[in-house]
Parts: sequence; C-alpha cells; structure tokens
Amino acid sequence: MALSVRTSGAPRQLSSRSGFGGGSLRMAGSSGGGGFGGSGLGFGGGGGGGSAFGGGSGSGFGSGSGTGFGGGFGGAGAGDGGLLSGSKKETMQNLNDRLAAYLDKVRSLEDANTELERKIREWYEKSGPGTGIPGSGNDYSKYYPIIEDLRNKIINATIDNARIILQVDNARLAADDFRLKYENEVALRQSVEADINGLRRVLDELTLTRADLEMQIESLNEELAYLKKNHEEELQGIQSSAFGQVSVEMDAAPGTDLTKLLNDMRGQYEVIAEQNRKEAEAWFNEKSGELKREISTNTEQLQSGKSEITDLKRTLQSLEIELQSQLAMKKSLEDTLAETEGGYCAQLSQMQLQIGNLESQLFQVRADMERQNAEYQQLLDIKSRLEMEIETYRRLLDDPTKTRKIKTIVEEVVDGKVIASHVKEVEEKI
Repeated sequence: MALSVRTSGAPRQLSSRSGFGGGSLRMAGSSGGGGFGGSGLGFGGGGGGGSAFGGGSGSGFGSGSGTGFGGGFGGAGAGDGGLLSGSKKETMQNLNDRLAAYLDKVRSLEDANTELERKIREWYEKSGPGTGIPGSGNDYSKYYPIIEDLRNKIINATIDNARIILQVDNARLAADDFRLKYENEVALRQSVEADINGLRRVLDELTLTRADLEMQIESLNEELAYLKKNHEEELQGIQSSAFGQVSVEMDAAPGTDLTKLLNDMRGQYEVIAEQNRKEAEAWFNEKSGELKREISTNTEQLQSGKSEITDLKRTLQSLEIELQSQLAMKKSLEDTLAETEGGYCAQLSQMQLQIGNLESQLFQVRADMERQNAEYQQLLDIKSRLEMEIETYRRLLDDPTKTRKIKTIVEEVVDGKVIASHVKEVEEKI
C-alpha cells in the first residue's frame, strides 16, 4: 500500500518522492500566498500561510533520506501555521544555511564521484577486457605462447616417452626371442656334444678292434713264418735222408705228399688271412671314413654354433646396453616431466590465487561503485526535489493570486504497480 499526497497551486505543481519499504509517500505542494524574495540560494522574507514542509506525523521531506537533512525544512504547526511561522528572518536564515550546506555536500559528492569515475575509467583502460584476464590488474597474454609452447613440449615428451616405452618393450621381446634361440642352440650344442662323445666311444671301440685285428694278423704271420720254417726244416731233413738210401720197391699203396699238403694248407691260410685282412681293412676304412665325415660335419656345425652363440652373446650385450641407456633416458625424462609438472602446478596455483584476489578486489570495487552510485542517485533525486521546491517558492512569491489549492492523491501500489488511485482537491483562500 502507498500513500501519495500532492498539493498544487494554480500555475504549477511540485512532485517529489521518497520510498518507505514496500510503498511510497509523495507530496506535492504549491501555495499562492506568502511572499518570498531574495536572490542566489537564499529565501527572502515574506509572510503567508500554507502547508508546512517538515517532519512529524504528517508528510515531509525529512527523516529517512540519509543525506543529513534531519527533520526537513521546518516544523509544521497544527492549525494554520505556515512555512514562515515564527521569526521569518531566522527561518529564512536557517533555510539558507541548510541549503548552502546541502549544496556544498552535493558539490563535494559530485567531485568525489567525478574522481571515482576517473579512477574507474583508468582502471578499465589499464585492466579491462582484452588485457589478459578480465578484471585482473596484470596482463598474462604474453605468457600464453610460452604456456602453449611448454604444453606442446610436454605432449611431445609424452609421445617420446611412449615411443621409448614401445622400443623398450620391443627390445625386451627381441631379447626374450634371442634368449629362447640361445637356449635352443645350447640344447642343440649339448646334443651335438653328446653325439660327439658317443662317436668318440665308437672310435675308441674301433681303435681297440683295429689293434686286436692287427695283433691277430701279427700272430697269424708269426704262425705262418713258424710253419714255413718247420716246412723248410722237414724238407731239408727229408732231402738229407734221401741220400744214401737204397731204393726198395714195394708193392704198397702210394704215400701222402706232405709238401703238397703243406703248400695247400699254406695257400688256404694265406687266402683266408688275405681275405680277412682285406675285409678288416675295408671295414676299417669305411668306418673311419664315416667317422671322419661325421666328425667334420659335427665340427662344422660346432663351429657355426659357436660363431652363432658368439654373435648372439654380442647382440645380447648390445641390447642390454641399449636397454640400460633407454631405461636411464626414460628415468631422466620422467624426472624432467615430474619437475615440469610440479613447476607448472605451482605457477598455476599462484595464478589462481592472484585471480581469486583480483576477483575479490573487483567485486569490492563494483560493490563500492554501486553503493556510491546509489548515494549519488539519491543525492541527485534530493537535489532535483530541492530545485523544484525552490522554483515553487519563487513562483509562489511572484504569483499575485492569494489562493491555495491542495490536491491529495492516494495511490495503492503493489509490487511496484498502481492498482488504485483517489484524488481529492481542496481550494482555500488566504
């Protein structure tokens, strides 16, 4: 609910507003009586009746304005007490002093507002939009290329780290493959060495067999020599006994030719011995050739296995060295990355802290600006009302008509909207 009271004279109206809570109280007053003279900012003396503008139980431009006007522009009497009741000079002097103080305060507030606007304009020119972080006092735009470059370096280092990890994994897989091949070659070498040991045992057996056969050949040769010697001795004994004998012919069965028999036996033994020797020599040569071929083949395989093992050992050592270097590089890159991340996290936290401080400062500046703007608007409103009152006073002083018309407007305002209005006019003669 709002109460609006307007007092109007014939030529003009004065309207002023001051808010109270959810509604408003408005008074407009003009009077045709009373004479006001003077110049400048003062009110000249003159008598007359009319409604009083002051604090109290009725209407007034007094309490609650927050601008230091105190109780308004004078006390209102209960009957026909006018604006200039009591001592006219004292009242006019009081009004002049209060108006001068008010105008001085308005002027000082305007100067302070101008200075504040100048500072705000300088602040916006220095740290407004387009100068780094909006609302901050520092320009961080020059750090953006450095941050982007460092971000790209971090991404490249991450990619290189992933590539190195992939290379390390590939090297580990290759090392496992070479280790498997090495184990297979070691198993093959052990198998070949076992075959060589078996062939060596066979060679030893063949050597023993050869020695046995050679001993048999020697014994047979000795027996043959012994038989030859016995045969020759028997021949010599027979030949020596044949001389000086008397030939006696006897009708008997023919005797056995021992010489022929021995020759036949010798020939048979020689044939058998020669055949055994040839067979043994052929078998020995065959076995020796096979053994030599196997030994040469195994030797070649052994040499190739040794060379391959040497190459694998050399490759394994080089891979281990490369793996150690890659691990060291990975460790250094991880340390560098951690250090870089720590540094940038610290810088980021500092920047966020600065941003928070600047935002709080900006919020405080905006709050102060809004408060001062509200005070300035309030003062401008009061100034305009005072100027209208002064103009009304001047018009009332210059108006020859001695009538007074009081118009009372009562408005009901809900949520800032006028829902009902009542007008009451009262015209009085002075």
